[in-house]
Amino acid sequence: MKKVALLFLCAYALNAAQFNPAMQGYIDELRLEAKKLDPNFKDFDALRGEKIFTTKNIGKNSQEISCQSCHGSDLKKEAKNIFTGKTIAPLSPSANPSRLSDVKEVKKWLKRNFKDVYLREGTAIEKGDVLYYLIKQ
Repeated sequence: MKKVALLFLCAYALNAAQFNPAMQGYIDELRLEAKKLDPNFKDFDALRGEKIFTTKNIGKNSQEISCQSCHGSDLKKEAKNIFTGKTIAPLSPSANPSRLSDVKEVKKWLKRNFKDVYLREGTAIEKGDVLYYLIKQ
């Protein structure tokens, strides 16, 4: 019986971080778009999101950068934008509850940051994967 309770507790902990209703609606929109792009699409994946977030590319100003270049490797701490020098509040929703709460802001920054790092807009699958990664931080 203890093992079953422990399994439920672990499952709950893994899924404890959730999107607010507005953001869940955006995730659902991304999921529909992702299924149009790939009929075999099942769901977003935080591990793929982590890879997108940490992989370096030749991005803005021909610099080799990743999302971590500005947001840092510990998303629970402030970081500094390498282009502007401005301080960036923690990206982790657990450290900064306002993160991933406003759909308009999330869309704006996903678009801008994908263009900075990848020199293109992210696909629905990439955006969903990154959001799954971030919500777990």
